[in-house]
Amino acid sequence: MFEAKVRKVGTSLGLLIPTESVSKNKLKEGTKVKVAIIKKDFKLIDKMFGSVKARPFKRDHDDRVI
Repeated sequence: MFEAKVRKVGTSLGLLIPTESVSKNKLKEGTKVKVAIIKKDFKLIDKMFGSVKARPFKRDHDDRVI
């Protein structure tokens, strides 16, 4: 996995693949790849997890065998 910045290429947008990823995956010009887009949206993360308030875990000691 790598991080890339979306760039303008003519009238389209494109990504540059780092050399390390090219050699590691043995990529060549014309090779088809699948790309997953994960956009960093911290507001969305806060919205998803901000409403869940965790309480400290307190163990019930009744289950111990003495």
